Amino acid sequence: MTDRNDNKTNPPSQRRFHIFIAIFAILGLGVLVRYGVLMLSPSGSTGNGNTGQPFVERGPILDRNGRILAIQTRLGNITIWRPDIEDQDVLSRDLAPILNMSPELIKSKIDSGISDFVYLKKQAEQSTIREIENLKAEGRLRGVGIEAIVGRIYPEKRLASQIIGFVGNENNNGLGGIEYAFESELSPPEAKSRGGSGNQVFLTIDANVQHILEEIAERTRLESRAEAVMFIAMDPRSGDILGSASLPNFDPNDINSSSELSRMDRPAIWSYEPGSVFKVFSISALMESGAVGAGSTFLCDGHYERVTNRGERIVISCLSAHGRVTARDIITYSCNAGAAYAADRLSATPFYDLLQNYGFGTRTGAGSPGETVGFLRSVDRWSERSKPTIALGQEIAVSALQMVQAATAVANDGVLVPPRIVSRIVSPKGEIIRSYEGGQGRRVLKAEVARAMRSYMVDVTSEIGTGWRANIRDLSLAVKTGTAQLIDPVTKGYSDTDFVASCIALLPAESPSLILYLAIIKPKGEILGGRIAAPPIREAAETLVDYLGIPRGRNPQISHSGSISLPQVISPIVDTVVPNFGGYSKRELLPLLLRDDLHLEISGNGWVSRQSPAPGTPLNEDTVIVLELE
Repeated sequence: MTDRNDNKTNPPSQRRFHIFIAIFAILGLGVLVRYGVLMLSPSGSTGNGNTGQPFVERGPILDRNGRILAIQTRLGNITIWRPDIEDQDVLSRDLAPILNMSPELIKSKIDSGISDFVYLKKQAEQSTIREIENLKAEGRLRGVGIEAIVGRIYPEKRLASQIIGFVGNENNNGLGGIEYAFESELSPPEAKSRGGSGNQVFLTIDANVQHILEEIAERTRLESRAEAVMFIAMDPRSGDILGSASLPNFDPNDINSSSELSRMDRPAIWSYEPGSVFKVFSISALMESGAVGAGSTFLCDGHYERVTNRGERIVISCLSAHGRVTARDIITYSCNAGAAYAADRLSATPFYDLLQNYGFGTRTGAGSPGETVGFLRSVDRWSERSKPTIALGQEIAVSALQMVQAATAVANDGVLVPPRIVSRIVSPKGEIIRSYEGGQGRRVLKAEVARAMRSYMVDVTSEIGTGWRANIRDLSLAVKTGTAQLIDPVTKGYSDTDFVASCIALLPAESPSLILYLAIIKPKGEILGGRIAAPPIREAAETLVDYLGIPRGRNPQISHSGSISLPQVISPIVDTVVPNFGGYSKRELLPLLLRDDLHLEISGNGWVSRQSPAPGTPLNEDTVIVLELE
């Protein structure tokens, strides 16, 4: 009887409910305890504090002159503890200008949290943290906290962003670009197991050249209303990529706001039919074989026409009837019919071999992850139409990197030099671990063929050539323009609206030390490369010639021994007290960033204008020196 009465008083379902409540309370208490531990931890909840994992200082990425493009630094997550907020409206107004957020957005973030603890902004920079700390010292911003983390920052923001790449949310693994390709150098396995610093990766990129290219490319993209623009500057003698713009781009400091398209390193990854610029390589290959000579002539009556042995009629249109044309005329006028008839002089297999020798159909190995091989079908898959069509720059797909690589053979009197983006790996102590010397050059053309092609390309900038808009009065440019149709993904045929307008230039034409290549993808309105791609090439050449010190035709040249003395870079001495950093440049401060016993935060460019702590402040192991450059 007693048992039956107890069962009626406390049925099994009610007992299970009480057990559930008890378990839930224990779990809730565990969460609160864990949260308390994290909040009391001096290193915060993310990263390299009391996690048991050794701290790894990810190595920096720098341009060829030592300009910092990516570096590890101390950041902070801005947090909110809602029970401590006194007035949400006042708090939101005070934080808005500091966090660059509207008061309404701040309030919505605070209200949207499912717990009293809310992340307001992650990876805030030191300047933001200092402003918040100063206001908190005045007794304001109650409820606002700062969670210290180690983060990756990119001081130049969007500059060369697709090349540099980005890291994951924990700032410890490269997920794109050089950050990904050189993960084992920037964060070596031994550093991950024992702690310490990663190596420095120096690029061939010149940040100033990159800025010039990106500025011109962005203006070109807006004016042409294009989907994207690629612009490359390369030294053909060494293979160094001095700049490689790909627009639209992204800010790796704010990866969550980027799109897959903006993160794409188009010059390395994207393949496309190059159009008439390719005639530089097809015609020079035909000349190299001996099938076409300087005196060879072909009749252009406005189109190319041939009937195959099987009765198939092949017709290729030309912009106009050029009459009798030589190899020089084919390049100058960009004559489709002449190029197609010239290709008939050589059988398919040797033509294919010569194009493959330029590097088409294989990766350049420049150092960009995910690089495309392009598209060059084997001869057994060619149709009767393939050879004349490829000679025009159709039925073959290339990358922009492949195009500038092939252009080195024309620039270097026949010797092809592979491109490179990384120049060297340097240890945290400043010792060179590995140098990436320019790739082994190989002869692709006879010297006389390369020189003849450059002279043909100079005529392209004459009044009768397609690239006259690229002409510079006191500088000789070897130029070729092109316009290519893109494949319509729906019809699988050539699109009537989507084109790639392009232009390539070697300068100075007599002995090139710079290659420029521009491709405008899907422009709206005007589509011809000679009209919309040649002017930006001229603008870039005018600027870069002066910046790189390339002599113009009418500029006097001074001879000297070639030996100069450079002043030694002397860094400030840091021992027991904080020195006066005023007036020091970022280059002079760079060696200090490699010291494990110092914690420096550097923002801006130029020379140190402000510092904290003040000169003479005693140093200890927790001191963080903040330097602002202008």
